[in-house]
Amino acid sequence: MNNRFIRQILLEYEKRRDRAEKELEYRQDEVYKIIPRLKKIDDEIAKVGIKLSRAILQNPSNYEVEVAKIREHTEKLKQEKAVLLTENNIPLSFLEINYTCNLCKDTGFVSSGMKCKCFKQRLIDRAYDMSNISHSLENENFQTFNIEIFSDDKFEDEELTPKENMVNISSVAESFVINFDKNNGENLLFYGTTGLGKTFLCNCIAKALLDKGKIVVYQTAFKILEILEEYKFNRDKSPEIRESYNLLFDCDLLIMDDLGTELTNTFTNVELFNIINTRLIANKKTIVSTNNSPLEIAEKYSDRIYSRIFGEFTILKFYGPDLRWETKK
Repeated sequence: MNNRFIRQILLEYEKRRDRAEKELEYRQDEVYKIIPRLKKIDDEIAKVGIKLSRAILQNPSNYEVEVAKIREHTEKLKQEKAVLLTENNIPLSFLEINYTCNLCKDTGFVSSGMKCKCFKQRLIDRAYDMSNISHSLENENFQTFNIEIFSDDKFEDEELTPKENMVNISSVAESFVINFDKNNGENLLFYGTTGLGKTFLCNCIAKALLDKGKIVVYQTAFKILEILEEYKFNRDKSPEIRESYNLLFDCDLLIMDDLGTELTNTFTNVELFNIINTRLIANKKTIVSTNNSPLEIAEKYSDRIYSRIFGEFTILKFYGPDLRWETKK
């Protein structure tokens, strides 16, 4: 998980705590106006820790009696406070701090030092926000993947039927998710004409990893080039521009969809190579999806891009009837 996101989430927790403390102070002030005696009781209770420490330091060999007296007096103060609140129809919880998560008290961590479940959920939610595809994943994931929509009939000169081929590809995709945290250098290239399930399978992988709290960025090659141009040529770089640019390199998984639809020139070749190469060196995984054949990719892009993709990526060919047309029929 990207450290910037963790820092942002921890800052959100800090703001939650500050807000909860200010709200408590406001409620306390209101109650103190109604019951002035409560302010004196709370002030005296707040000094208990100091009194206990002083009692132990002044008589380290025989402090138990004094400590017992302090605790007995404190308990009486609490009882008096409870009576005063009850008499004025004010619930006891009204003067307690209200955290969003009482389990971790809005720190993000439980007493054992482990991440609280609310922290883990926030990481997942944040990852979804950054993915650019949260709206698609409810319907397009491994649970909704239906192998039966692929044809059992032989297709052109391919050895496997479209269904047999997709069984193999989906197996590779699931293995990619299972072994994602392994430093195995696995990256994927999906290629084939439109309507064969490339985007659907990208979404399956994205959702499975987002649910594990990974940062997944899913963008078209055209949009990626827009982000690069905005970062390179915009003098006034907003935090959003910088964040979008940095994510291309730092996210756990970058899915680059529709490679080949963007305008290709020297700038795009250099920048695309920089992204792919930097991620490979950093062991950051990437999936590229394209409607272009390997020959078309070789013609459109530099030799360096072609060699990095076809030398470092698992190449998976999608073929068969257009599923969108078959569905309409």
